[in-house]
Amino acid sequence: MTEKTNRLHIEIAGDTARELGLARGEALRETLPDAAANYEGLFRALEVSAERQQAGVEAVLATLASWRPAVVEELAGIAEGAGISIAQVVALNARTEIIALGNKASHECSTVTAVIDGARFGVQTWDWHIEFDSFWHTHEVTGPGYRFVGLTEQGIVSKIGMNEAGLGLHFNILGHAHDRPEGVPMHVLSRVVLAECATIAEALELIRSAPITSSSAFTMVDATGAVSVEMSPDGIFPIPEVDGSVQRTNHFQHATPLASQKTEIYEPDSSARLALVRERLAAGLPSATDELVKLLLSTPEQPPLTCVADMSKEFGERWATLATIITDPAAHTIRILDGMPPEAETGTWRTLTA
Repeated sequence: MTEKTNRLHIEIAGDTARELGLARGEALRETLPDAAANYEGLFRALEVSAERQQAGVEAVLATLASWRPAVVEELAGIAEGAGISIAQVVALNARTEIIALGNKASHECSTVTAVIDGARFGVQTWDWHIEFDSFWHTHEVTGPGYRFVGLTEQGIVSKIGMNEAGLGLHFNILGHAHDRPEGVPMHVLSRVVLAECATIAEALELIRSAPITSSSAFTMVDATGAVSVEMSPDGIFPIPEVDGSVQRTNHFQHATPLASQKTEIYEPDSSARLALVRERLAAGLPSATDELVKLLLSTPEQPPLTCVADMSKEFGERWATLATIITDPAAHTIRILDGMPPEAETGTWRTLTA
């Protein structure tokens, strides 16, 4: 695997949340305005009006000001550093929650954890709209709390990552009938977990304390275990590791939130992907990380664990696997492939150590 890539990488540091925000905004000043504009276009394509978007932004800001005021300072710093409005930055960080106001079918990510030679690893694909391939990057964040590294999008404070305590976090969107942009945005929650939590147990405690009104799953790995935490307006539902592995696609596995799932958004795709991964795991856990990545390979005839964009479709419907990610809690590292699992052996990877 080649340890070289041209993908944008930023290193930001600061003694305060505002300083971190300014550093991020300044580092992304050339591309962040375009990213914000593209998301505005996506929201409209998904039939989310500007009025509903603005109402969501205002509700999210009010929640964050009460729950973690420092996050608001960080978002304001990003806006100042990049020369855009704080409303645009909040909309980017709450893009999952704003998109949930729409009702178009989606394709999303797949995640698997496994015990290999006594150590735990996680792997996932990040599937997203092909039009946003130029608007993601890797980052290293050193500031208040634990240092963390990983992959995120322009202007968004966190996504998939690893912190210096050895806590790895993978990210999958879920869909619930009562999702709305009022609580803590999932991308912001990822940032707070990575900065404040050393273990899965600490992360679960923090997540349970957060005002949540949208849905996603954080699949987390540390030196002692793995869990996929389903978050929704119905509550928090951990899905435990079984036989040395956790598997996650984009539907609820716990019966309570499943009863109110937006099934039309991710099904039957999500269940088919999960079944294919579990069929492969029935033969036994992988013995190396390259075998772990191969769990997420798929052919055109199989459920799309690896997703290739169909450019004949309209904006908002062209899904592609933009990145493949491996977390290694024991080594405190995250490896990021700028591409799909079929490119794992020949593609360019970046290894970051928290």
